[in-house]
Amino acid sequence: MGRRVSASHSMDPSTAMTQEKAIIIGAGPAGLTAAYELLMRTGIKPVVIEKSDCMGGISRTVNYKGNRIDIGGHRFFSKSDRVMKWWLQMLPLQASEHGPAAVRYHSMEPENASSASAPDPAVADRLMLLRPRKSRIYYLRRFFDYPISLSKDTLLKLGLWRTLKIGASYMQSALFPLKKEETLEEFFINRFGRELYRTFFKSYTEKVWGVPCNRISAEWGAQRIKGLSVWSTLLHALRKLVKGSGGGIGQKDTQTSLIEEFLYPKFGPGQMWDEAARRIKEMGGEILTGYRVGRILTDGWRVKAVEACEAATGRTEIFAGDYFFSTAPVQELMRSFDVAPPRNVLEVSDGLVYRDFITVGLLVRSLRIHDGTAQGKKLIGDNWIYIQEPDVLLGRLQIFNNWSPFLVADAANVWLGLEYFCNESDEIWNLPDDRVVALASGELSKIGIIDAGEVLDSTVLRMAKTYPAYFGTYHRFAEIRAHVDRYTNLFLIGRNGMHRYNNQDHSMLTAMMAVDLIAEGETDKTGLWEVNTEWDYHEAKRNVR
Repeated sequence: MGRRVSASHSMDPSTAMTQEKAIIIGAGPAGLTAAYELLMRTGIKPVVIEKSDCMGGISRTVNYKGNRIDIGGHRFFSKSDRVMKWWLQMLPLQASEHGPAAVRYHSMEPENASSASAPDPAVADRLMLLRPRKSRIYYLRRFFDYPISLSKDTLLKLGLWRTLKIGASYMQSALFPLKKEETLEEFFINRFGRELYRTFFKSYTEKVWGVPCNRISAEWGAQRIKGLSVWSTLLHALRKLVKGSGGGIGQKDTQTSLIEEFLYPKFGPGQMWDEAARRIKEMGGEILTGYRVGRILTDGWRVKAVEACEAATGRTEIFAGDYFFSTAPVQELMRSFDVAPPRNVLEVSDGLVYRDFITVGLLVRSLRIHDGTAQGKKLIGDNWIYIQEPDVLLGRLQIFNNWSPFLVADAANVWLGLEYFCNESDEIWNLPDDRVVALASGELSKIGIIDAGEVLDSTVLRMAKTYPAYFGTYHRFAEIRAHVDRYTNLFLIGRNGMHRYNNQDHSMLTAMMAVDLIAEGETDKTGLWEVNTEWDYHEAKRNVR
């Protein structure tokens, strides 16, 4: 029998004394979504414990002298109507100035919302913008479409000989695909051919992960880009010719990498999670910042409390609860249990690998590259650019002006985010900030994107354990899952919580589904582990509220 869902979020003192609690480790998208859903759908009080003083995890926004940084770039797009409506309930869509597409998005808003009263970005701050998507590959000091298309422009830039090799290689893979597809390299070759893989995928992917593609599980490709191929790209282009741009409200018939527009908070992704945190506290939830969870206290196969240390005072506090959610890195969580997991489980968790991340913010007067248009001579239209050049460490380049013009303090300048993928043991991670900036500006100058003398200001951000890796002991992760799932009131959610390379909407869905289980009195957590990229998220299989 399912648990009773409360009709009201207000509690009288006597009720508050017996109110059930949920302890949530981490105030990223998954943790905050779980807290909000608990308040909206149950009588359980959430207590969120966050080690930093920021909301949103890697989806937060960093404000540097009025110039805002989106760490990693977060397009607000999902094939889940549930997530889209959740976002638009938090931040309404801007006034419709984009025609029919904007009207389609307005139809996703909650029933009590009205597109007629949609806010104007020029005067309102709490809103979502509707933004065009553009991303390209930078290779051979030239731009190529992403996802890669075998267009006339692409073929001319590649040259006849390289084009012939790519074509022959693709035909060979199409006619005689590799029978075993265990590694990411084999995954790419089967969809793009060996030559196209080497040209446009190998260098960037190995920058991201720091290991050869033949050492990475094909599961990463299956989760992130399983629907993407030369054929799907060509079909998308044909669809555009027949139907024109746009499509359904959620662009559900379009691969995620091919979407043409997305939602974006006016002041970056952190605005979404600051708003969620505000509402959670307003409804009676607690969010404690500056606390690091050190121990998980158990009673048989139930968690009874967590022990956390407040960084500012060094004081240790015990937080008892009825339900527990963890978005902490699995490797850290498994070493926190008061009763140690079996040796094989610890062996797997200790062998999990994470990739770390550095963003260098560069404020520049102008770019050397342009699109050949009047606007392009000042600012190209890309949200981000994949740097495929093998002679630099730089992996990806964000142009924050194109995410939202409100991320930039002075529109006369260009605000860039240079992304480096590394390990905490790497030299670049441990360099002083001024040397990291010198490296970044030097590399952008070397490949012809800026003049180093055009740099006006800079900042460096380091984010540990940003990307859970699909190598190391990951192939044995089922041993961890089997052990942790035995704790009936513990739910692992989110990217690091599940050691899965989730987008923020997938992380949110794991939180929503965990609350579904609690609200319905169910204990089978199988559905949580099945939330995956490019999938309709069980919406056809279960009636989600």
